[in-house]
Amino acid sequence: MGFGGEFRFPHCTSPMPPQDYEYLNGETTMNAVTIDDPVLTTDFAAEMVKQMRALDSYGVWEGYTPAQLLDPFVLTPERKKEIPVVGDPDEETMARVKAFYNAISILIEKECSLMAIPMIVLSHEGFGRVLITVGKLVVVDRTLRDVHRFGFASLSKLKDEADKLLSIALELIGEHSKVAGL
Repeated sequence: MGFGGEFRFPHCTSPMPPQDYEYLNGETTMNAVTIDDPVLTTDFAAEMVKQMRALDSYGVWEGYTPAQLLDPFVLTPERKKEIPVVGDPDEETMARVKAFYNAISILIEKECSLMAIPMIVLSHEGFGRVLITVGKLVVVDRTLRDVHRFGFASLSKLKDEADKLLSIALELIGEHSKVAGL
């Protein structure tokens, strides 16, 4: 089911289409992320691509570009319309949530040289919580709702949200460095 509607693949049921794809109802949806998007050159995008590739244990997404891997994180108004208001998240959506918070954890580690550990608890109904801890310090605490609709209006909004979480986390680590070092 991916990010809204069912789509056809001749070789797999991957949530990341290699190019424009056709929904079973015959409509075609364009990719929301272009290859020349400047966000793709950032450290965050590179880490997101690493996280998505780490989730690909069977090599289905091997030939995909970074733009194609990050495209499902962008929910255009058309894509959002196709997702029901109430629904259970599928495995691909939950994997994208994990990839997003794992990437933030890695960036926290790179910035402060302390191990950041993400803990994600999701119910089958799409509700849950994300905690990222550094030592004994909780640097990110997010309540998740409607995970089946997880996504951002654009790739730059995705990066903005990650930057906001990263800056808050680094500020907390700076203020409470003793606790973060435990």
